[in-house]
Amino acid sequence: MILNNLRMALTGDPVNIRVTNERIAEVLPSRFDSWPDKINLDFDGAMVFPGLVNSHDHLDFNLFQPLGDRVYSNYTEWGRYLHTNYKEDINKVLQVPTALREQWGVYKNLLSGVTTVINHGKKIKKAAGHITVYENCQCIHSVRFEKKWWLALNNPLKKNMAVAIHTGEGTDMSSKQEIDTLLQGNLLKRPLVAIHGVAMNKEQAGSFRALVWCPESNDFLLNATAPINCLKKHVPILFGTDSTLTGNWNIWEHIRRARETQYMTDKELLNTLTINPAKTWQLGCGEIAPYKSADLVVANNKGNNHDAFFSLNPEDILMVISKGAISLFDEELHDQLKKIDTDNYSKIYIKGRCKYIAGDLPLLMQKIKQYYPEADFPVI
Repeated sequence: MILNNLRMALTGDPVNIRVTNERIAEVLPSRFDSWPDKINLDFDGAMVFPGLVNSHDHLDFNLFQPLGDRVYSNYTEWGRYLHTNYKEDINKVLQVPTALREQWGVYKNLLSGVTTVINHGKKIKKAAGHITVYENCQCIHSVRFEKKWWLALNNPLKKNMAVAIHTGEGTDMSSKQEIDTLLQGNLLKRPLVAIHGVAMNKEQAGSFRALVWCPESNDFLLNATAPINCLKKHVPILFGTDSTLTGNWNIWEHIRRARETQYMTDKELLNTLTINPAKTWQLGCGEIAPYKSADLVVANNKGNNHDAFFSLNPEDILMVISKGAISLFDEELHDQLKKIDTDNYSKIYIKGRCKYIAGDLPLLMQKIKQYYPEADFPVI
């Protein structure tokens, strides 16, 4: 596959990319006109960037609307409030079989340009396969919600496997103490990836392999978020959305919320979605460079400045490539893609823009609505 006439996000540098199988074979500033290939695309100066990595999501919880109507001190307070005041809302969603909810969670990420998502929870039985669902880590919910967290953490059979765990998700003293309890209980010194860390301080941060920042989720529950401007000096920062229980389905809204804090430079923020998670989870992606996994996103070019990148939305995405396979493309590319079999794609519309997406998303939405007629999807 040849991708010609692109410009790198943030820098605007001209770039042309050749993809072979699942990897980027070559990246040059000049066109590949002399290279014959089954798929040879011209993007007329569109923006390109590495496929985004969402380092924290609960794939089976993305049919919910955000639930909560006040500020909470920590996640346990919110959890108790949730199950007392929103029982009916919760039960309606949970009527949908888990596999269907997980598949929608995958599509939610794909629609926004995410090519890898780290799912927190039980391993899913069958992913849609259109992006990478990373589950090569041990997920422990938290110190306060998981009764046998200590035994799970100190399992000698998993001592070399990274642990992803919610910790410090609150603004009170108990949330800070929870982080200390976790660190003191890590007898095997396993690599810990903290999720949220709102109450985390720099001394605690140095004991973690990475911290997943979920600013929109934190703001929704706590009206606060982790002090990333301080913590970034002590621990690698990754980016996560959490589920739609606590935030928008569109990851770009979360990214803009993060940018508004000014806790990071634009480049640092992009790195939380690309290079940093690729290193932490050992993914082999995150960069547009030879031999890296061909996880790429092409979007309409609204300009070559930073604001153009951070103003993107799902309707602006022209193409998503996951491990060298086209998972989504805009209708405007249809004539250039006549050589591929579009029978394996379905047509959807996002804010009036027609997209072709791998698999049968309309059928999935139809199945979900048989169980949950009120399901509100951002696409038609």
